[in-house]
Amino acid sequence: MRLAEACSLLASDICLDTELPYIELIEHLWRSLKTRAGKRQVLLVEASLWAAQRTKETSTSEFTFLRYCSKEKAKADFASNALNKWMRPHVPQGCVVHSFRHSLRDRLRTVECPSDIID
Repeated sequence: MRLAEACSLLASDICLDTELPYIELIEHLWRSLKTRAGKRQVLLVEASLWAAQRTKETSTSEFTFLRYCSKEKAKADFASNALNKWMRPHVPQGCVVHSFRHSLRDRLRTVECPSDIID
């Protein structure tokens, strides 16, 4: 899931009352999807399920991360800056939050994981 998709979720996008909990990624007025395949369901397991449950329990708005989203705009750049600032003392110099997503894709390609699984 892209950072912009995560920080602009609605509480209603998090579906916990199913056998397999998931996040429903759909286009919203404040955030478009990057590709046609962007509309998808992202399964929640282990740490991601725990985080989604806590997020939904503590949300005081229709938005899960009100600080980073409004009905006018998703503010993924603000979220990225905050994460990078927090990570700086814990990761090698030059490593940013976006690096993790690309590193995982590269590693999956290296082990010849099918592209539909990588996506």
